[in-house]
Amino acid sequence: MAASDQAPSMLVPTDDEMLQTQAELWRHTLSYLTSMTLRCAVHLGIPTAIHRHGGAASLPDLVTALSLPTAKLPFLRRLMRLLVHSGIFASDDAGTTYRLTPVSFFLVDGAAAAVPVVDGHLSQVPHVLASTSRHCLDTVAGLAGWFREDFPAPSPPSPFEHVHGVTPLESTARLGPEDAALFQEGLRVYDASGFAVVLRECRDVFDGVESLTDCGGGDGTAARAIAEAFPHVKCWTSPRIALLVYCKGLLVDV
Repeated sequence: MAASDQAPSMLVPTDDEMLQTQAELWRHTLSYLTSMTLRCAVHLGIPTAIHRHGGAASLPDLVTALSLPTAKLPFLRRLMRLLVHSGIFASDDAGTTYRLTPVSFFLVDGAAAAVPVVDGHLSQVPHVLASTSRHCLDTVAGLAGWFREDFPAPSPPSPFEHVHGVTPLESTARLGPEDAALFQEGLRVYDASGFAVVLRECRDVFDGVESLTDCGGGDGTAARAIAEAFPHVKCWTSPRIALLVYCKGLLVDV
C-alpha cells in the first residue's frame, strides 16, 4: 500500500491536553447558559431591583425586592455568581453585595432609571428578550436541517424563515401579536443604541453620502439621528425591510 493511501495517524493527546480538551468541550457545550441566565435576570428584573436599591443589593435584598421564595436564595446566589463571572454584575470581595456594571446599567427598566436615555442609548431589555426568545433558539436548533435541505435557487430562505415560515423582521406579526411587538421593540432599541456615539466616532463613513433610505422596519430613529448630524444628507424612511430584497446587488439574509 502506498504511503499516500494510508490513513493519517492521530497524535495521542497527553493527560494535560485531555483535561484541557474536556474543559473546552464543556465550555462550548454549556455556553448557552450565559445568555439564558442573562434572560432570566432580565425577566426577574434584577438590574432594576439593584438600581432601585441605590445601586447595590445583597441576596436577601434581592429576594425581598423580587418577591422570591426565601428557599430560592441559595439558587439565586448561584445565578448571580455566574452573572458576575459573565460581567453582567459586579460583586464585593465577599460576594455578598452586587452592583450594576455598564452592561447591566442598560438593562434597567427605562421607567425606573433616573436617566433612561444616555447619549442615545435606550434600555436594551427588549433586544435581549427578542434575541433570546424561543423563536431564535428554535432557529439555531434547526441549523443542521437547514444545511441539509436542498432549497430551490436562487433565493433560499433564511434559517429563521425555514423554521418558522416568516422572515424575522418583516412578517413577525404571523408569529402572534406579542411576539411581533417584542421583535419590533427589540429592533427599535437596537437601532437607537448608542447611535450618537457611532455618528461621532465613524463620521468618515458618511463622507460623500448625499441621500439614504432607512429600510430597517423600525420607526426611523437611525434616519433622524443621521439627518441631525449631517443636514446635507437627504433621508427617507421605509417601514418595509423587504425593499432591500429588490435592491440589485444587495444581499440581506437574516
